[in-house]
Amino acid sequence: MAWLLIPSAHAADRLLLDPSGLDPAQQQLASQTLADVQSLLPDGLLRALPSQVQVRWRDDLPADVHGRAFAGRIALRRELLDDAVPGARRARRSALVHELAHVADRTTGANWSRSVRWRDLAGWQRKPWHLGRGDNDFRDRSPDAYELKDPAEYLAVNAEHFLLDAEFACRRPALAQWYQVHFGTPPSLPQSHCATALPLLQAESEEGAASLLQLDPARVHAVDYLFAEGSAQPMSRWGHSMLRLVICRPGRAPGPDCRLDLEYHRVLSFRAFVGDVQISNWRGLTGGYPSRLFVLPLQQVVDEYTKVELRGLQSLPLQLSPGEIASLLERTAQVHWNYDGRYYFISNNCAVETAKLLQAGVPRLGEAGLAQLSPRGLKRRLVRLDVLDEGVLTDRNAAQAQGYYFASARDHYQQLFAVASSQLGLPVRDVRGWLKLPAPQRAPWLLQGDLRASAGLLLLEQAAQRRAELRARDVLKRRLLAAPDSAETRGLRQLLEQGGQWLRPGTLLADGGYGLPLVDEQAVLAKAVATASAQAVPAWQALRVQLRQQLPAGQRNEMDAIDANLAALGARLREQAAAPATGAAVR
Repeated sequence: MAWLLIPSAHAADRLLLDPSGLDPAQQQLASQTLADVQSLLPDGLLRALPSQVQVRWRDDLPADVHGRAFAGRIALRRELLDDAVPGARRARRSALVHELAHVADRTTGANWSRSVRWRDLAGWQRKPWHLGRGDNDFRDRSPDAYELKDPAEYLAVNAEHFLLDAEFACRRPALAQWYQVHFGTPPSLPQSHCATALPLLQAESEEGAASLLQLDPARVHAVDYLFAEGSAQPMSRWGHSMLRLVICRPGRAPGPDCRLDLEYHRVLSFRAFVGDVQISNWRGLTGGYPSRLFVLPLQQVVDEYTKVELRGLQSLPLQLSPGEIASLLERTAQVHWNYDGRYYFISNNCAVETAKLLQAGVPRLGEAGLAQLSPRGLKRRLVRLDVLDEGVLTDRNAAQAQGYYFASARDHYQQLFAVASSQLGLPVRDVRGWLKLPAPQRAPWLLQGDLRASAGLLLLEQAAQRRAELRARDVLKRRLLAAPDSAETRGLRQLLEQGGQWLRPGTLLADGGYGLPLVDEQAVLAKAVATASAQAVPAWQALRVQLRQQLPAGQRNEMDAIDANLAALGARLREQAAAPATGAAVR
């Protein structure tokens, strides 16, 4: 017997029901489903479908498959017509929308899922040197893991949510905009009213602390390519790529003066998050570390590079429109909450990750391509595309005054040393020699200078402390790696694990939800982060005290001597600063 194809209510209906094997009640339910779904289809999707799409309900599909589309025909799982099963109505509507998206994508020449822009948005990111695309690592806060199978399934899964979920536009704004352009506006879905601010979990200045940043794109005046100049370290030789967000203080209208609001500026930095106690070059080469997007205060980054690593920072403005900045920030938020990549020092490093963020966040940069392996190479590519303004560095003094360049502290330290040495006749020739002296040998000279010399020596002693702490961390990492299980090692690993959660915030919201967290989820998260931070800050402080006791005696004594030097210098400076008020003379 030939199939009897039953159209739904209107002659112009695209969806035709094959009633084979259905009893009257099932036929009625199936016809109602087709009519319901057709009423949801926007004009763009309808135009992309064939003139007629036959839909049949079958009982021979694999157990984990709700539907299939082939040659413009759709087969759906018959069990979905049983309303006694919880969620059956939503499941059969979702299955039908899913397969209709496949039909439209495959049969009318649309090829949406094969387009460059779609794959960028969906998370199949480009490899450098035009070597194709990697796997989709946007696995956190996914509505359905099946979407990660390939770009076509990603298109179909998200089409379900675009047509059936009023929250989709707020949870995945860039995808919703894409569907709006290509599918059109769903005729019956309530309009979403999304918050303008984007949630980002940011590190605070105190070790172990974090908070939820509500970033309003309208307050971001500019985005800079923040380039850390290279150092002698093998993995730092080519520099480091970051993005600086020039955020205006509350109440200030966006404009050039926002560059003065340094305390509000934030830095986006991709780094290898080390979840154990040892950094291994081999693991970095083989993707043994997670790639994490750090959201950091600008001053923390400036201090880290200029004062600790003694590297200069170039802050070069990207020529982006306000709309492109908003698009880039939305992509940043999606990466922040969904991405769980692997860091390779060679092929997926800071430059590659930054390039992928720019390509997906700014469509014209995606069209131009930013396939570079090194921070210097990415900077050159951006200059060639007339996107990056290097002219701000022409006058280095002006660049420093205007916040486009942050100089390495090395030259400043040498100047401080020269001032103190000219007055005191210090026993070494330059600042490097001074910092190499054991702290007890520096101590007698620290209390002999005037206010200016003492202030300079205090800064140099603080630099010596930072260098000593770096050496101590290296020693402790090696010792703890080989140490048996103890309270210290457990405590360190617990704090590192918490740090990993700060940098992978999607794991902090395990109960439902997908994409960007909505207001109610953010409230829960903000409270949880505040509570955990309040516990983590003193825990890190206590752990550092405990770990110092495990240092070799010579190294521990050196750090204790530096502490004593700093205390003595602090007391002397307070005395010198008070002296003019009392009329006392200080020599």
